[in-house]
Amino acid sequence: MQVHNLKETMAKKGVEFGRECLIFEVCQPQQAKKVLDQNMSVSTALPCRITIYEEGGKTILATLKPTTLLAMFNAPQLEGVAREVEDTIVKIMKEAVSG
Repeated sequence: MQVHNLKETMAKKGVEFGRECLIFEVCQPQQAKKVLDQNMSVSTALPCRITIYEEGGKTILATLKPTTLLAMFNAPQLEGVAREVEDTIVKIMKEAVSG
C-alpha cells in the first residue's frame, strides 16, 4: 500500500493547496492480474484508492467502488473479482473507523 499526501504532492508541482488529504493506494496484485488479463483498459482505474480528508469538521473516508468502476468497462465476467476487492476495501474502511 502506498500513501500520498495530496497537499505535499501538489506543492511539489508548484500548486498551493490548503487542505489535507491522504490517498491510500490499495492493490491486490493477484486480483489486478486477473482483471488486466481480461481487459487492459481497466488499468486506468487501478490501483484502487481510499482517501481521508476533513469536510465540515468531520473526517471522511471515501472510495470509488470497484463494482461501480467495472460497470464503465462493460466487463460483466469480472464482477466476482470486483466484488471481492470491494469487500476488502469496505472491510479496511470499517476497521479504520472502528479503531
